[in-house]
Formats: sequence, structure tokens, C-alpha cells
Amino acid sequence: MTTHRLIIAGLYLGICLATTQAQTKHSATSRYPAYEGRVMCGYQGWFRAEGDGSGEGWSHYSERGPLSSTNLHPDFWPDVSEYAKTYPTALTNQDGTTVRVFSSWDQSTTDLHFRWMREYGIDGAFVQRFFSGLRSAPARQKSRTVLANAIRASQTHGRAISVMYDLSGLRTQGEDCAVLIQDWKELVDELKVTSQATNNYLHHRGKPLVVIWGLGFPDRGYNIRNIGMDKVIDFLKHDPQYGGCSVMLGVPTYFRDLNVDTNPDPYLHELIASADLVMPWTVQRFTPLLHLEAARYEAHVRADLAWCAARNVDYAPCVCPGFSWTNMNKNRRPPIPPLNQIPRQKGVFYWSQINGAIQARAKMLYVAMFDEIDEGTAIMKCANVLPAGVQLCDYEGLPTDHYLWLTGQAAKMLRGELPLSKTMPVRDASAPRP
Repeated sequence: MTTHRLIIAGLYLGICLATTQAQTKHSATSRYPAYEGRVMCGYQGWFRAEGDGSGEGWSHYSERGPLSSTNLHPDFWPDVSEYAKTYPTALTNQDGTTVRVFSSWDQSTTDLHFRWMREYGIDGAFVQRFFSGLRSAPARQKSRTVLANAIRASQTHGRAISVMYDLSGLRTQGEDCAVLIQDWKELVDELKVTSQATNNYLHHRGKPLVVIWGLGFPDRGYNIRNIGMDKVIDFLKHDPQYGGCSVMLGVPTYFRDLNVDTNPDPYLHELIASADLVMPWTVQRFTPLLHLEAARYEAHVRADLAWCAARNVDYAPCVCPGFSWTNMNKNRRPPIPPLNQIPRQKGVFYWSQINGAIQARAKMLYVAMFDEIDEGTAIMKCANVLPAGVQLCDYEGLPTDHYLWLTGQAAKMLRGELPLSKTMPVRDASAPRP
């Protein structure tokens, strides 16, 4: 009788498991089954141009209104020589010709960016979805344009892709994150973001990886205890249809000690413990202008890794080439941040972080960012010959693909295809270029 009951119980359990697997909306497999061994970039996709069909004017090229030298937003300028589609501006080049820019709204733009990722050996991108664009169904539909472009480009060029929710725009009072649940359902059902047809979706611990960025920062007025984040994480991890995901949280640099750039509320540690992976935002927290910063960064990553390992949480260190945001702040209350605030030193600063993270035995890297020219962290091709009459950084006379190439070298070193080296690699001038 006991054996009979065990057989029935086993059959029932098998039926339940089969039913659960049949209900899930995600592909069971991915070309990218794990984040380990990969270098992924943050991807903003928020640059717009007049006439691109978005109706958003010169968003992120201009502080507001028409694009001019007085309200220019970025601190770096894109090299647009390879773009299939560009847009004329009111700015002029040094030779008097019209300055042109790309729009992230165009499929051809995203396709070129993902082609560069393939050509230089960068594994893929976390495509950002900002909370401010998720409140209504029409807004969510419109904000999916860049993600849809990225999904197609990732398939064309065999790159990994993942959704990163950025809580920027979340109101400080009376608003929670329930809309993230609705948006994820729509992405899975309508865009088929995790289906077999789009099996480039990045997995981690064998599950589709979803990122939520913006927890624990003191300059964000919302209280992380009151925004329903526990429910969002629980949904992403356990919902029988849309769940079964791994979750990565984007948090401040000093999340471990809950000080310096982090709110002191220990609830942040509870949220991290409920997730699978953490990525601390270290942009602006390290600079080559201070002595022994490379060693401090490496020691910081080592301590983070140990803290996370003790809690069975994985860890993706953040690396960036530099930082500058003068133009986006020049019309605000002084003091205005200096141009080239955290200098790139022709890639030396970037490589010091890459080497430090890998020396500390990090298994994956998060690059901030692929296309962020506003804050001067972009690794995409940027210009050395700049528009006339504006204050901008350049690539210090280096080839415009220098940081793409360095990022590809970082991926090889992470995977052990190149030996560990504190010295930045030197490119063979005679080697063919992508």
C-alpha cells in the first residue's frame, strides 16, 4: 500500500512539473546560458533627432529645445562616418560643413552598434527601460522601439541581450513598481523577448536575466521599503508563467557598508539577498587623479566578491573608461563640473579597472556604457574632429574604435584567452581593422 501511494505521489509530482514547464513563457535554452565569462555593456538608446519619427526632438543631444552650441548636452561627439542614416543639425564642422548625428530610434543605428559588438568581440548589451516611460500602455509601446530594434540586431549579429529596468523617474510619493510586472508580461508576450525565436536572451544560473537598477541611492527620493520591490523580485523569480528568471540589482558602490553613496537602510541587504546577482555602480567613485586608485579598486572588488559569496549572490563589477558631464550641467546651479572630470588617459584608466576586476577573480564584467556620450562613459566610436564653437572631449587622437577594441581585449583576458596584464595592450598597427 505504501509503495502504491509513493508511485501515485511520484506520478502526481511529475504531472505538476510537466504542467509548470508547459506554462512557462521562456525558452529553456539560450545561446548565452550564463553571464560568467562575458563582457556586457549598458545600452541607453536614448538619442533622438528632429525628423527621425520619434517626435522627441533632439533628446539627449540638446538640454532642451533646438540643438545649438548653447544647449548642447553631450561631452563627447559621435563619429557618424559609418551610419546608414544621419540627420543635419544647426551646428557646423571646422570646415564649415553641416554637423550630422545619428538617432537611436533607427533600426540601422542599433544594427551598426551590435555589428561593432560582434566585430570587436563584445558579448552583448543590457538595454535600458526607464520607469518614466512605463506608466501607460501607449508609453510602454513607444518605449519598446529601441528594445525591438536591439532584439533584431542581436539576432543578426549573434550578440546577447537582456532587459535592464532603470528606476529613474519613479515618483517619491504614492508610486510603486507594479508597472514593471505589467511591462515584463508585455515584453514576453508581444516582443517574445525570451522565446526560442530570440534565444540570444542572456541567462544566468540557467534562467533569463532581468536587471533592476536604482536601489539604495540617496539622491533618489523614493523609499525602497515602499515601492513593492519585494513583490517585483518575487514575481520575476517565481511566477509560473513569466517568472523563473534570475534577477540582478544595480546598487551604489558602497552597498556593503551602507554608507558614503548608499542609504543606510539595511533593507537593501534583504533585497540583495533575495536576488541572484548584484552590480555596484562605481562610475565617479574612482579616478586616475588619485594615487593608488587601481589598487583601491581591486581591493574593493575583492571585498565585494567575498561579501556576495557569503550570501550566495553573484557579482558583476562595473568598469568605465572615464567620466565627463559638463555640458548637461552648464545651465544649472554652479559649480559646473570640469570638462573631462575623470580623464581616460588614452585607455589606461579603463584598463586599470578591467585588470583589477579580473585580478580580483571576477567572473563577468559590466561596462558603463556603450553609447553614453552625455556623461562621457561611451566606448562606441567617438570623434576627434569636433563641431566648431562647442566645448567637447575627444579621443585624444586615438583611433575612434580604440575603446571597442580594448573592451574586446578585456573579454579575451576575462576568459583566459590572453594573459593577465596590468599594462594596457598595444594594438598591432599592421593588423587588419574590422
